[in-house]
Amino acid sequence: MVLSALLLSTGVVSTPLPAPTGIPTTAAAKTELAALTVAAQGSQDGYSRDLFPHWITISGTCDTRETVLKRDGTNVVTSSACAATSGTWVSPYDGATWTAASDVDIDHLVPLSNAWKSGASAWTTAQRQTFANDLTHPQLLAVTDNVNESKGDSGPEDWKPPLTSYWCTYAKMWVKVKSVYDLTITSAEKTALTTMLNTC
Repeated sequence: MVLSALLLSTGVVSTPLPAPTGIPTTAAAKTELAALTVAAQGSQDGYSRDLFPHWITISGTCDTRETVLKRDGTNVVTSSACAATSGTWVSPYDGATWTAASDVDIDHLVPLSNAWKSGASAWTTAQRQTFANDLTHPQLLAVTDNVNESKGDSGPEDWKPPLTSYWCTYAKMWVKVKSVYDLTITSAEKTALTTMLNTC
């Protein structure tokens, strides 16, 4: 059950939003964006989510999803199998607050298919596994499940977080992930990211 929508109409959220590690400064993101290779998106041919092994074991019985749920939530209680049995999650994309882990998805900020079409098709399975379970860079976030579904495989040229105040952070994270993994961007993607960074 959603507890609050937190002033969605104004694009302002009073509750602190969770933040993964590795978010660059605005200046660093602009520099990284300028250095990214602009190219037409590659083919979707051969793509499968199975080529990006995800939710691997991180520690003990905890997999990547469970690790992010604990990182991004508050007062998270887990079972002996590491499943989140209670807690509170604020989705940075829309500012909604959730108390059931089943209402929360772990989003790959740069979608797996987007990565495939911008360079990951040439990677090894091990490289794709690293990308799909990356807890070092800002690639994984706990977000409202239906908002994640509305995003789908879209890049920032086609989808932006409903919470406009998050556009700056979203763009900085997107640029960082593309930069770390040397993935290409399209011209439309670069334009959208530039616009979003200008809100910082």
